Amino acid sequence: MSDMLRAPAETKYAEELSWLESVDTGRRPFTWRLSPKMIRTFVLGSQPGDGLDRKIEQKWFGEASIVERAIVTLASDRGLLLIGDPGTGKSWLAELLAAAICRDSTLVVQGTAGTTEDHIKYAWNVSMVIANGQSRESMIPSPIMTAMETGAIGRFEELTRATSDVQDALISILSEKYISVPELNQDGTVFAKPGFSIIATANSRDRGVNDLSSALKRRFNFVRIPVVTNRKSEAEIVRFRTAELLGRHEIDLEVPPTLLDVLLQSFSDLRDASAAAASDDDRLEAALSSAEQIGVLEDAVLKTTFFGDPTLTAHTLARSLIGSLAQRESDTAILNKYLHGVVAPRAEQHPEWTEFLQGGRSALEALA
Repeated sequence: MSDMLRAPAETKYAEELSWLESVDTGRRPFTWRLSPKMIRTFVLGSQPGDGLDRKIEQKWFGEASIVERAIVTLASDRGLLLIGDPGTGKSWLAELLAAAICRDSTLVVQGTAGTTEDHIKYAWNVSMVIANGQSRESMIPSPIMTAMETGAIGRFEELTRATSDVQDALISILSEKYISVPELNQDGTVFAKPGFSIIATANSRDRGVNDLSSALKRRFNFVRIPVVTNRKSEAEIVRFRTAELLGRHEIDLEVPPTLLDVLLQSFSDLRDASAAAASDDDRLEAALSSAEQIGVLEDAVLKTTFFGDPTLTAHTLARSLIGSLAQRESDTAILNKYLHGVVAPRAEQHPEWTEFLQGGRSALEALA
């Protein structure tokens, strides 16, 4: 993994997945590499009552019922649609599930305005077609078609960002479980093998961009991923992901628990303010998700490391928070109101917030 900027889950956890497979005695649907119970253990971590000889760390933080429903859906004939706000871990959960089920999470289509039907079906190698004509050898299968041919899990990221004609191309794949290739006279149909399914993700903030048709909705089981607001769970997510990021950069820097508490509290305050706001202009553009908390903390740690500060400070953390959340001009006014109305009174009673207040004011002055 040393020559990969970011290793896929099946590579990163290859040893753990192999061990789980070796001790797994549960029933496995289709050609799955792990049983549903062991997939849940891989994603959510082991418990003392599981009877395993080694501890399995938790990798996705959320309700067990969400993971269980997702696994059951993939064992059925329906596709799985994970929907939620940005930064709620939809893509990470999809990657973990695909890695545990078929050891390949890389069969991914990214939904954008430029995604075409070829991206989910097939294209052609033009030079080979010119030389030898259209054949299976000159066909370039999409990640979805490859998943069908191998009985694996295909992934479709940001489904609602793709246009309606691209979305509609999924209907026959999810219903009939095959793709017709009319250009080929023989062997012109690619059938899905047992184990094939699709995990799609959708950003709930993109509702109305390209709404899903009723026909496509019927072919997906919807699993909503809520924003994590539980303080303990949030702290676990931020610690887990930040440790991974610091390991990638080979940085050995401790994040003081008091600073983590300041970060979590500030996001909680800003979420409450956004919920109480009367209009969108009074709300921050940012989703204030756990992913954005991780981004703020990573930014602060990298600044501390690369610019010679011996320890991470609340001043640096505040500057990183302002820099990350001030995405439009009106955001600076909202953040300024937060600093003066909430942080300043708190700083009078809690010293750790004094430096945070100074850093936030300094960052806002730089943006003025």
